[in-house]
Amino acid sequence: MNNLNPIPANELQRILDLSDFNLDYSNFNDQFNDLAKLAASVAGTEISLVNLIDSYTQWTISSHGLDVDQMPREESVCQYTISKDKHFEIVNLNEDERFKNKFYVTNHLQLRYYYGIPLKSNGHNLGALCVMDRSPKILDPEKAELLEIIADEIINRLNTFKIIDSLRNQVREATDTKNKVVHDIRGPIGGIIGLAQIISEQGKENKMDEVLQFINLIYKSGKSILELADEILSSEKKQPKIKIKGDELNLMILKEKLEKLYLPQATAKGVSFTVSISPATADIPFSKNKLLQIIGNLISNAIKFTPMHGKVGASLALITGARSTLKIIISDTGAGLTQAQIDDILTGTSASTKGTNGEPGYGFGLALVKHLINGLGGILNIKSDKEGAKFIVELPQPLGMV
Repeated sequence: MNNLNPIPANELQRILDLSDFNLDYSNFNDQFNDLAKLAASVAGTEISLVNLIDSYTQWTISSHGLDVDQMPREESVCQYTISKDKHFEIVNLNEDERFKNKFYVTNHLQLRYYYGIPLKSNGHNLGALCVMDRSPKILDPEKAELLEIIADEIINRLNTFKIIDSLRNQVREATDTKNKVVHDIRGPIGGIIGLAQIISEQGKENKMDEVLQFINLIYKSGKSILELADEILSSEKKQPKIKIKGDELNLMILKEKLEKLYLPQATAKGVSFTVSISPATADIPFSKNKLLQIIGNLISNAIKFTPMHGKVGASLALITGARSTLKIIISDTGAGLTQAQIDDILTGTSASTKGTNGEPGYGFGLALVKHLINGLGGILNIKSDKEGAKFIVELPQPLGMV
């Protein structure tokens, strides 16, 4: 059968749209559990999942009846759903050539029925709401309509999280602006006070009592403004420096997230995956904007092209200074890249290739990475030899962030 791994016609824009949500797939907690449970109840199925699909992976952000966090995109049924404008239904997975040999059909799960609805935002399918069962069936139109309503609510919530994240960034920028204004006014006010002191001292010698009284008032007024500025700055400094806000990460937290998200992928392929961080700056907050999307795609790509018993490593370091920089190195012991392949990646013209276990390539993971890095004003370098490849990313942090 042709097109065993379908790719939406708007795939690049689709994953760009998904990246704009800046999602942390490990941090949704119970925010969609009520909708997943409702979907299963409406459909009369044992299982329902809320899935988002990026370049390499299907991420389950909420589930009912089945404990699952992720699976390779090429193994999923929902990859077909996101290629559709409407729903995608399989009455019996065991009778469909595309799915009858999949692990969820042949193992203890013995799944048979699937019904999926695209989760659409701005015309792009970010993922799917799906319901599944262990016996074949056909969903009634009334139930299908109710599932459409649930899918719309999932997107509404995702958009709400996106808006909150945007507002959080605006608040941080406003705080940075306030601190800059306070810092900027301290200089001239200090100068005024200094000048007033000099004139005041000279005025005493010249017995200019009225001028002296006026200048003393200026001095006191200016000093009170300076004290107010110090108080504002002091209140900011009293905030715990290692407190992590919603739009921030630090190296320790990032390490934990990467291990949770990508160690299962590496383990499933028999690849060693490790994350190392620089201890000196391990607890200093930095922006998480598009960070998990960039690092995640690079790690998934490295696992894809690393053979069994190989190694994939992520090295993370925050280099502090006048303009702090987050340095990320993703290394692997795969076959490596030719200079022509490196040039294609850096120019955004790389073609899709299969992984070491024949994993299909969708051709957009590294293009997305390059696009996101450019958007953040960062730099991507690639080094490769017979021992593997290294992707080196440098991301400047926003002024005032660290």
